[in-house]
Amino acid sequence: MRPLSGRCFGVPAVIALLTCSLASAIDAEDVKKDAKNSQNLGKSGTSNKNDLDLKEVVFVIQSQSNSFHAERAKQLEQNILKQAADLTQELPRVLLVHLLDKHDGAWTILPLLPHFSTSFSRNSSWVFFCEEETRIHIPKLLETLRRYDPSKEWFLGKALHDEQSTIIHHYAFAEDPTIFKFPDFAAGWALSFPLINKLTKRLKSESLKSDFTIDLKHEIALYIWDKGNGPHLTSVPEFCTDDMSSPKTTSCATMFRTFLPLCGNPVKEMAVFVAVKTCKKFHDDRIPIVKQTWESQASLIEYYSDYSESSIPTIDLGVPNTERGHCGKTFAILERFLNHSSDTTTWLVIVDDDTLISISRLRNLLSCYDSSEPVFLGERYGYGLGTGGYSYITGGGGMVFSREAVQRLLDSKCRCYSNDAPDDMVLGMCFSGLGIPVTHSPLFHQARPIDYPKDYLSHQVPISFHKHWNIDPIKAYFTWLAPSGEDVTSGRKQTLYKEEL
Repeated sequence: MRPLSGRCFGVPAVIALLTCSLASAIDAEDVKKDAKNSQNLGKSGTSNKNDLDLKEVVFVIQSQSNSFHAERAKQLEQNILKQAADLTQELPRVLLVHLLDKHDGAWTILPLLPHFSTSFSRNSSWVFFCEEETRIHIPKLLETLRRYDPSKEWFLGKALHDEQSTIIHHYAFAEDPTIFKFPDFAAGWALSFPLINKLTKRLKSESLKSDFTIDLKHEIALYIWDKGNGPHLTSVPEFCTDDMSSPKTTSCATMFRTFLPLCGNPVKEMAVFVAVKTCKKFHDDRIPIVKQTWESQASLIEYYSDYSESSIPTIDLGVPNTERGHCGKTFAILERFLNHSSDTTTWLVIVDDDTLISISRLRNLLSCYDSSEPVFLGERYGYGLGTGGYSYITGGGGMVFSREAVQRLLDSKCRCYSNDAPDDMVLGMCFSGLGIPVTHSPLFHQARPIDYPKDYLSHQVPISFHKHWNIDPIKAYFTWLAPSGEDVTSGRKQTLYKEEL
């Protein structure tokens, strides 16, 4: 692995946390023992005789306040209620996360558990969580949940695992990363109320740590497991991420379409400006990869460096290169975009020189967003959310701004506290102060393809990956991100998505 100090731009939050996270390494043998005990509990705790009514299931949609995402979540809510009405059952409660709590940390779920415990534990058995694009077959879901005794502590989901230790999870379980399972949120996941009540008691006695939220599904599984004091994830085969058109879904309670959102014509090429951050020492090894892969998809693109080189060409904004963060350079890019680009260029994309991205797919995705709204889009991380912190878009996977978002940001006078401050985190603080939420898309990735479970990527049409460490970045691009016609995304052609629920 390339030394971490070799970067010319800001160290991501995940790397900054690495040292302290490694100190809390977990013993693999304990995990194996706990997993075996969990399996034994499953054998003794499952039953086909549990009488479960739909009203005993609380549905929680992991929604977002952006207008596109809020509408998708609302459509799923209506679909759940319609299925319930068709079954002539009492309608269940369906909650949208972005409406439950205006605090920026609501999306991390754990802060909401005390509310669920207080409000629903007396008359409910399960909380079922799902994403806005999860598709649920309600009769099959009820049939599946009836197998599990709701008086016991259950953590149910479709199990994912790391195939190798990864920086995303701070190299947890380095000896054997396959032993720890965490849920694929796209398939839906469930907690029984005895477990929710137990977690609530723990949350009240010890507040959540004020640190980073990076991969929520893994971090929730770690919190629930509690170093062996809580249950492991129980894998439920009926929780699926197979495409809805697949014959495999006949036995599934949940499904998930492999899709790239398309809400009309793709955004025009000249509406998207791409800014690439680089520095002189990476001109020779990183910039050629950009030019051999995705540069031709960007009609408007500029390279920003600490050195002007006409053969690329690069632009020196007069901000010195820094070894840590690059906040000063990023804000100079924002100002240049606002002051020197056409008003018809409504989107700005800022990437690192080792980001691999599909601009053509991004143009499809952006068709679903209103550029007249302040949109800040990418892969969402969180900092200090348990103590009133903020969310931010992690820079390596690409940060996407609507022109309106850039205008409001620069009008606010919120700026870097130093040139080498982490730009993505400062942007998160600024937008949080403006009351503008970040918008998350799982199609952006801060790390390499090999850092994610294959099963997780199998139901995505990804937009970006980041880093060239120990991979062939050109091969990675043409495997995962190349335009339609050369597109090999886990063996499938690109799928556009215009379905109504």
